[in-house]
Amino acid sequence: MALAKAIVSSRTLAKSLPLLSHLPKLSDAPPYSARTLGVIRAFSALVSPPAKAVVYEQHGPPDSVTRVIELPPVLVKENDVCIRMLAAPINPSDINSIEGVYPVRPQVPAVGGREGVGKVHLVGTAVKDLSPGDWVIPSPLSFGTWQTYIVKDQSVWQKIDNDSPMEYAATISINPPTALRMLEDFTSLEPGDSIVQNGATSMVGRCVIQIAKSRGIRSINIIRDRAGSDEAKDTLKKLGAEEVFTESQLEVKNVKSLLGDLEEPALGLNCVGGNAASLVMKFLRQGGTMVTYGGMSKKPITVSTSSFIFKDLALRGFWLHKWMSSNDVGESRRMIDHLLGLVRGGKLKYEMELVPFSDFHIALDKSLGKLGSHPKQVLKF
Repeated sequence: MALAKAIVSSRTLAKSLPLLSHLPKLSDAPPYSARTLGVIRAFSALVSPPAKAVVYEQHGPPDSVTRVIELPPVLVKENDVCIRMLAAPINPSDINSIEGVYPVRPQVPAVGGREGVGKVHLVGTAVKDLSPGDWVIPSPLSFGTWQTYIVKDQSVWQKIDNDSPMEYAATISINPPTALRMLEDFTSLEPGDSIVQNGATSMVGRCVIQIAKSRGIRSINIIRDRAGSDEAKDTLKKLGAEEVFTESQLEVKNVKSLLGDLEEPALGLNCVGGNAASLVMKFLRQGGTMVTYGGMSKKPITVSTSSFIFKDLALRGFWLHKWMSSNDVGESRRMIDHLLGLVRGGKLKYEMELVPFSDFHIALDKSLGKLGSHPKQVLKF
């Protein structure tokens, strides 16, 4: 009876995976032979379990073009690793990729997601540095994390400590590195120096506050005028913000009069654009630098002639993908390990909401802002 079940299972799998159909049929082997049982074991070891995945076959509105489907098992080649995903976030770049407007995106049809954390399920015969049970993240970032099982070459995966909180491990590869790189790569900052940023309640903004505080750097933060702004101020100050202002509070002739004993900032960070970017520039000292890494208001940055001539301001841009493409994988992985160390040490926190994968479309609607303001949505598989 056991052999009959194995034969049926083998035939079914061979039918669903044409690439394996050249293997000998188990029915051709003598009943209960060692050869037959060995083929069954080898056969199962080469194949991932079926996966559920969020796919899109064309670009367009994410709530219209995405659907959850079941994918067939995948061959696990000698250098491949099969990962059972644990969690993956829904990032703005994921939404833009589905819409077809992000500069780097996979060809359709595609599985959504670029960031996440998983556990090694099985490894190919040539894989030496990873074992079943290890926690890994895609590093460099890799498309297709919104699925229950992923099979990719071992070079894609970075092993991490499995005592890292799952939701932080799933979200450590984009926003925290963006914050860290902007603090390190554009100007030399010393303890006691100041920085200024808009979009301070964003995940990157919260990371900037905490990483800066851990280095003795004081942060001036600008947030939108909206309901709950007082609570937002309290939250950011608990994270280490030195000052938090709403945009309307900065409608004064000389914003620097609000600095008190703070040094004039040498570095400004802008993810909003429009008037919010102008407010950042007003705070900057002579020769200061403003780095733009987003444009949430979808309004252009306007710079006065005097800001260039008399303040000698520098305007720069930052895109994490370009940084990762320009630096070796080892440096990126060391950065991730450092950031996870801050998380485990309680020095890096941000707000997230874990959502069952079965509720993907609810999480997507929240990420699209259709259900009001919500924390970062993290799919739990």
